[in-house]
Amino acid sequence: MLQPPPAEPGMREEEVDTPALILDLDAFEANLDTMAGFLAPTGAKLRAHAKTHKSPIVALQQIRRGAVGQCVQKVAEAEALAWGGVPDILVSNEVVSPRKLARLAALARISKVALCVDNAEAIALAEQAAEAAGIRLPVLVEIDVGAGRCGVAPGPEAVALAERIAGSRHLTFGGLQAYHGRAQHIRTPEGRAEAIHAAIEDTRRTVEQLRQRGLDCGIVGGAGTGTFRLEAASGVFTEIQAGSYAFMDVDYAANQEAPPFRHALFILTQVMSTPKPDLAVVDAGHKAAPTDSGFPQPWQRTGLRYAGASDEHGNLRIEGGTPPKLGEKLRLVPGHCDPTIDRYDWFVGVRDGRVECLWPIAARGAMA
Repeated sequence: MLQPPPAEPGMREEEVDTPALILDLDAFEANLDTMAGFLAPTGAKLRAHAKTHKSPIVALQQIRRGAVGQCVQKVAEAEALAWGGVPDILVSNEVVSPRKLARLAALARISKVALCVDNAEAIALAEQAAEAAGIRLPVLVEIDVGAGRCGVAPGPEAVALAERIAGSRHLTFGGLQAYHGRAQHIRTPEGRAEAIHAAIEDTRRTVEQLRQRGLDCGIVGGAGTGTFRLEAASGVFTEIQAGSYAFMDVDYAANQEAPPFRHALFILTQVMSTPKPDLAVVDAGHKAAPTDSGFPQPWQRTGLRYAGASDEHGNLRIEGGTPPKLGEKLRLVPGHCDPTIDRYDWFVGVRDGRVECLWPIAARGAMA
């Protein structure tokens, strides 16, 4: 159920109810402009990943800055974006449920939609859904370039699947999906470069083998916030699927030579207890701030460290500086922005210390 917003336009940030998801609009807009400016001379286009933001409003701002569309991981995310007016959506994931495929095919009435496959059975299922809907559905072949999850082997196996798609009366071959997710958080730039250069060569070889069979790749998609510069410069990738760049988090900032983006996303929390001289307890625990990529950390508060959490409590260790006061509100930088955003119903857009806008997170909880 959509919860009432924790703020109203014009309200001062310190008046916002907590926990709340704060979006620093100046930093957010600067991040969108930075990515657009970087990609413009490369020839690669942005297909920003909406699994991060889950918001048609954010998607349309990215598209206004040159993004060709959005990618998602779930059909329910695609629905929320299409219903919100996003015109071009790739499900950069496998979908094998007939019911989900029927839902995806139905979206083709209002948006351009495509999906990925990595086996012949999935192609047959997509073909059945497209035939039933009376459409031709674009389908990409996902290749495993090092992520170690979904994806067929690069080379002849991928080519065979592409030929099967191209020979269908109800599908069209859309290209390759080649995302190396594990490389995004390799800490050293040398390590990331080594992983991505191998992925680029696997992808380049597969594209060439497809060309030799008379198949062009309209899309060669992949890359993320940690490696986008490498794929964009490759001359192989045509679309960049970065998502977290718009917001940033603790985990991406921990990379050596971190991505050139500002922290724009924060959890606003309130100190609800100061039981010891070295401890302050805030109202943002596990339910407000996922810890899969580490704890959130206080923003621009020297001497404070988020050191532990339970469901509704977060423990701040006071190790110097000015201790926070009972009732004081603080910003936390999330450890991982994607699951953090999925816990909230609203972005509270703040500029110059005041609430400027409230954006619903339309695809929150969209797991189907």
